[in-house]
Amino acid sequence: MLAQVIERFGSPDVFTSVDLPEPEVTPGHVLIRVAATSVNPVDTKIRSGVLAAIAPALPVILHGDVAGTIEAVGPGVSRFAAGDEVYGCAGGVTGLGGALADLMLADARLIAHKPVTLSMREAAALPLVGITAWDGLVDRARVRPGQTVLVHAATGGVGQIGIQLAKWAGATVYATGSSEEKLRIARELGAGVAINYRERDVATYVASHTGGRGFDVVFDTVGGDNLAKSFEAAALNGTVVATSTRQSADLSPLHAKGLSLHVVFMLIPMLHGIGRTRHGEILTELARIVDGGAIHPLVDPRRFSFGDIAAAHAHLESGQAIGKVVLTNDSPS
Repeated sequence: MLAQVIERFGSPDVFTSVDLPEPEVTPGHVLIRVAATSVNPVDTKIRSGVLAAIAPALPVILHGDVAGTIEAVGPGVSRFAAGDEVYGCAGGVTGLGGALADLMLADARLIAHKPVTLSMREAAALPLVGITAWDGLVDRARVRPGQTVLVHAATGGVGQIGIQLAKWAGATVYATGSSEEKLRIARELGAGVAINYRERDVATYVASHTGGRGFDVVFDTVGGDNLAKSFEAAALNGTVVATSTRQSADLSPLHAKGLSLHVVFMLIPMLHGIGRTRHGEILTELARIVDGGAIHPLVDPRRFSFGDIAAAHAHLESGQAIGKVVLTNDSPS
């Protein structure tokens, strides 16, 4: 099979195209004929060496998100059969081979049947960000009708699903972005109010849109200095959900406001082998909601094939992508 492999950490041009033996299906696993994968920030950080601690041993095939068709099922797998179209986030980290290849061996607990209304390209955009948004807003924050939810980075991979998921849950959704184009897209995704954070500080938009009360739930997909802004934007006894907290932070606002802070790191089941069944369950539920019309992944308009992997990584790292950067596998099956 053809695969895109890195033999050292570095810039986007470290990928090389290599012909490798096809993996053998093992108990509890399925072999997926890969149609598409997407680029997540964690993929670029592993490639660059920033997150070398969670990288598989070099040389390695990267990328977790996958959409494709099952080629074979291993002993003990009953939910899937050869020919099923599936999607999931199932590799590219320690101990798990990635999706940048013609075939991917995947733990059957980490995948689900693909939404029938999505193309393979669209389905590959959903797993990591969908699970992250679900874990944060549904399982942790337990968003419910009548609440106000502020989603930062409206058109980012996780943010765009967060907007749609919070709206599906019945909340009134607010979102932040850095340009009029991104704010327009946020409104199309379901945000009732879109806020340009470069033009309005937290105190101003909290006063304007909540009468100074703050938001019931703040979903921070940015991290860094934005975590403190999320604390500031939250209501008394509110909830902050964060996806990037590799930093020191002043937690005194949590005490002053009685806030709950939830940190989501969706790779834990993959890295530590616990809770993998939950990922498959979330993906199954997301597929149902997608096919019901409540959620549709936002995919960046630029098209990449596996051979364009360096350009795809560079595009995501440029900060110019809107939605998910997706690659399709154009090699012969």
